[in-house]
Amino acid sequence: MPKCVYCGEMYDEHRGLTLVTNDGKANHLCSSKCRKNMLMKRRKVRWVSKQKKGKKDIREEIKEQVQEQKEHEEEIKELEKKK
Repeated sequence: MPKCVYCGEMYDEHRGLTLVTNDGKANHLCSSKCRKNMLMKRRKVRWVSKQKKGKKDIREEIKEQVQEQKEHEEEIKELEKKK
């Protein structure tokens, strides 16, 4: 599965477009929206920055929740030992 060079989304091979530059580098694009924005040299687009930021935030929240749950389980085990 190639990764879009513009928005960073993984997509199926039968979808999207592959641009090959003169130096032989292949640029994979998932949609015409990404292709047009890349050709216009736009980099600070809201939908791209929101998508990238959102994934990182969600991963951090999940890690924090898992860590809190482990700490809570350890506290319960310690209380049971004391009884």
